Amino acid sequence: MNPVFEIHKQIRKDKQIWKFCFYGLLKNLKFFEPYLLIYLIDMGMSLFDIGLLYAIREVVVYLFEVPSGIIADAYGKKRELMLCFTFYIISFIIFFFSGTLLMLAGAMIFFGLGEAFRSGTHKAMILTYLEQKGWFNHKTFVYGRTRSFSLIGSSISAFVSIVFVLSLPELRWLFLVCILPYILDFILIASYPDSLDERMESTVSMKGFFITGVDKLKSIRGNAVLCRVLLSSSLYDSIFKSIKDYIQPIMVSMVLTAGAVSLGQFSQEDRVNVYLGIIYGVFYIFSSIASKNVYRLNNLATSGTLMSVFFDIMGVTALILYLAITSSLTTLVVIIFFILYVAKDARRPLFLDVCADNMNKDERATAMSVDSMFTAVFMVILAPLFGYVADQFSIATLFLLIGILILVLNRFLNLSSSEYIDYPNDYGV
Repeated sequence: MNPVFEIHKQIRKDKQIWKFCFYGLLKNLKFFEPYLLIYLIDMGMSLFDIGLLYAIREVVVYLFEVPSGIIADAYGKKRELMLCFTFYIISFIIFFFSGTLLMLAGAMIFFGLGEAFRSGTHKAMILTYLEQKGWFNHKTFVYGRTRSFSLIGSSISAFVSIVFVLSLPELRWLFLVCILPYILDFILIASYPDSLDERMESTVSMKGFFITGVDKLKSIRGNAVLCRVLLSSSLYDSIFKSIKDYIQPIMVSMVLTAGAVSLGQFSQEDRVNVYLGIIYGVFYIFSSIASKNVYRLNNLATSGTLMSVFFDIMGVTALILYLAITSSLTTLVVIIFFILYVAKDARRPLFLDVCADNMNKDERATAMSVDSMFTAVFMVILAPLFGYVADQFSIATLFLLIGILILVLNRFLNLSSSEYIDYPNDYGV
């Protein structure tokens, strides 16, 4: 029997791997996500205001991202993950009661804290577990599988949210509904084995924290290859996160036209909510499939090369979006947006593969946090800037400039270079 197939069979049956999978599924039950931009616009926010709110969230991520990674590496990852879900729950409660820009900013601050204390930590725990089991060379397969469950969670969230928006009094109630799965995730993380904590310090010391942090950051900064990998990942993610909600108004326009006949029994607002839920649900199903199977592309090229290809795909699709919007081809807009979503979620396991091969074992959470910190920095700049361009010119012009920017930037971030470490992954490359 093929030894790789046998190992994959063991991985599929492993209890802790299943816990990793359900962690992601529960985490992505964010029922408000398909309607967030609509919710903010209904509250009287302009696109610039919305960009500003996103920037506030990312400033918090920036300020706490690297310290959170250092805390996770030095003092334990389980406690940090449990703390992050506490921040998320506080954020949801504030979102529910929000009525002003100031309150929304407060909700974004706590959401940003949750993001900062979560990102990178769980990936580091997965890598630790794979080393313990002797499965490290199968990290692309494992992370693609766990991420696919996260995307299944997003798909379930999108479909179930349709029921909620049709039955709940207002969209704001979706934030309260999200609290239950996050409590369940808190309990799930508490059940993780203590061996995944990898605590380097037994007591919290501010002096030790800063010394450890400086040492780790110096090590990462001195690794030029890793820095370029992190830069490519963070640029890609920040651009996607900054633009993904700008497609919603276009989809709403298409929904109001297409839904006039097929969902005539619903009000205009309900038609929008139903179609958006269905569209996002379908997107996440295919994203899950892509994430789960992207490791197969390693038979054709290295993960670094594929990361570069996916970045170019984003640039080309942004240019096509410009043409589709200016030509009022709304169906094509949704198709291109679908490609963007699928490509984004297929690229992430490739990043983990390249990143894991080029960083030190005891810096994993910190390195992943640096990735999120870079993403936050770029979003602080790009989110308000993109909102301003969309307000002052048009969404179409925004995508034209983004497409050009991506294609130019990617010429300087060639991840297919021979200087990158790319250990054998048992898939053919």
